[in-house]
Amino acid sequence: MEGIDPDSIDCAAFVVAQPAEALEDAWHTSQRLQLLHACEGVLTVRAENGLWVVPPQHALWIAPGLLHRVSSARPVARHTLYVNAEAFPVFAALPSTHGVVALDRLGGELLREAARFGADYVVDGPDARLMGVLLDRLPQLAAVPLVLPYPRDLRIQRIADVLIARPADPAVLDEHALAAGVTSRTAARLFVKETRQTFGQWRQQLRLLVALERLDAGASVTEVALEVGYNDVSSFIAVFKDLLGETPARYFRQDAR
Repeated sequence: MEGIDPDSIDCAAFVVAQPAEALEDAWHTSQRLQLLHACEGVLTVRAENGLWVVPPQHALWIAPGLLHRVSSARPVARHTLYVNAEAFPVFAALPSTHGVVALDRLGGELLREAARFGADYVVDGPDARLMGVLLDRLPQLAAVPLVLPYPRDLRIQRIADVLIARPADPAVLDEHALAAGVTSRTAARLFVKETRQTFGQWRQQLRLLVALERLDAGASVTEVALEVGYNDVSSFIAVFKDLLGETPARYFRQDAR
């Protein structure tokens, strides 16, 4: 399936396996609903309206028409499900936004098996029935807060870009607002309006997503905690555990098995 335009394939739903030593996709889009599954390694997905980090055994819904690119600094294995959502009423209830979901073991195995036959299956055969089970399960997956919304207001973008370039920057909002040419009160209001997060929440989320990428690249927990602005490593571990349910060391050790 490599190099084939998924929108040109005459199949309502199919899965493609895409292993890579390292990854830096070109910006692209599809008219199909996509589910991008990280089998091994951490995937980073960038779009105009946000950034998502997809750890192993998680997946990202990507809405039709979203211009995006996928990257990973290390070897990665991914499955991508392409769906003509209009052909499957079960997807009508999905939100129009994009989001990371936790994929259970059965869902991962179904994706892996569906990737084996890809778009080459008979609509009333056993492979089609397997695909039907997979599609029935996917809308029920639980969302995981691994998104960083990107603001549209240019003044807040200036602040966001500084923090993205330097996640450990300790400056308070007053200092960032002054540099961006906006009052701190206006900046605080716009952060909530544009991202649905306070400045502090947005910066913490940025640091966690950057930390996931760095941990996947092999950096130690202590190195990563300091790189993203935590002077207290235990505080970083606590925040990480609140988000993903495990400490960083246990989380990546589990994913390695």
